[in-house]
Amino acid sequence: MDDAAEALREASRKLARELVGSSAQIEGIRRLIAQVAPAEASVLILGESGTGKEVVARGIHRLSPRARGPFVPVNCGAIPGELLESELFGHEKGAFTGAISSRQGRFEMATGGTLFLDEIGDMPLQMQVKLLRVLQERCFERVGSNKTQDCDVRVIAATHQDLEKRVDAGEFRMDLFYRLNVFPIDIPPLRQRVEDVPALVRRFVELMEKEQRGSVSVGDDAMRCLMRYPWPGNVRELSNLVERLAILHPDHPVSVADLPPKFAGEQAPPESEVSEVALRGEEAASMAASDARHSVASPGAAAGVSAGPGEADESPVLLGGDGLDLKTHLADLERSLMVQALEQSDWVVARAAKMLNLQRTTLVEKMRKYEIARPDGAPES
Repeated sequence: MDDAAEALREASRKLARELVGSSAQIEGIRRLIAQVAPAEASVLILGESGTGKEVVARGIHRLSPRARGPFVPVNCGAIPGELLESELFGHEKGAFTGAISSRQGRFEMATGGTLFLDEIGDMPLQMQVKLLRVLQERCFERVGSNKTQDCDVRVIAATHQDLEKRVDAGEFRMDLFYRLNVFPIDIPPLRQRVEDVPALVRRFVELMEKEQRGSVSVGDDAMRCLMRYPWPGNVRELSNLVERLAILHPDHPVSVADLPPKFAGEQAPPESEVSEVALRGEEAASMAASDARHSVASPGAAAGVSAGPGEADESPVLLGGDGLDLKTHLADLERSLMVQALEQSDWVVARAAKMLNLQRTTLVEKMRKYEIARPDGAPES
């Protein structure tokens, strides 16, 4: 009994270290994890990419009666549909071309423990039917076998998609959705809990120091900039930035001038605009520069881009009394125009490059420079 209690306490401490923050949202997530962990109910974790869905799933597993069993993650979106059945249920030798030996599937590997199905929204419809049967009947067969095996597994699923909309569109089975959605946990994006940014930065620095991958300190002004940034890539984006800063500035506290332009110049989005920010990422604030009524001329006019008929803007760029950082201003302007062109061309890079009178390869290089990533679902072109 004492060993079990100590194991539970250690699992709680580990969750606190991994699910970092003291915001009301994160405290609420911790309470939900503690409530659902002892049950056998299916859990559906919802949240944008990079919010820490697998951290939550592992926390549930460690606090559950199955903690001594395996935790087996599988990304449903990373495995081709034709291979997913074999990956989940295993196969017998000779079941299909290339099956030179028998192989366990993830359900067998997770026996006595937890199976984490990440990006469940990407699972093909035909596989959804087979998964539903396993969840209902608690048994399955390997591909190429007629021997039924019992399924002693708790399933936790996660997605960044709106499954209810996919159900309405006929892309996700309603019965499977309700089978998975017994206990939903919705993880807030980082922009809705920016007060956790300093604690997250400290945690990432601690991990880097522990792994001897360097260290970095962030000055107060720079930290305030990070807390104003909308974080479209969420916690993962912040982790990558901290590692980058540790490489570039290991010998002095990071100042605002040391931050990449997009982090130094963003404004905090109002809560009413959160959904817009989620769609447009880090450009949500700088798009205001395209409004011809702004005190600074429109990006098209400032950059010499021809306006359409009747759209000419004769207003000069106004320089405030405190001046401005011209390099940062022009970088922000260039980035804003690139994102506008990409959005107007449905993220087809060749079309956007033509709008900007650039070579496609030049635009690709500039996208890397300014860390402009295609949104999920955008064409690779």
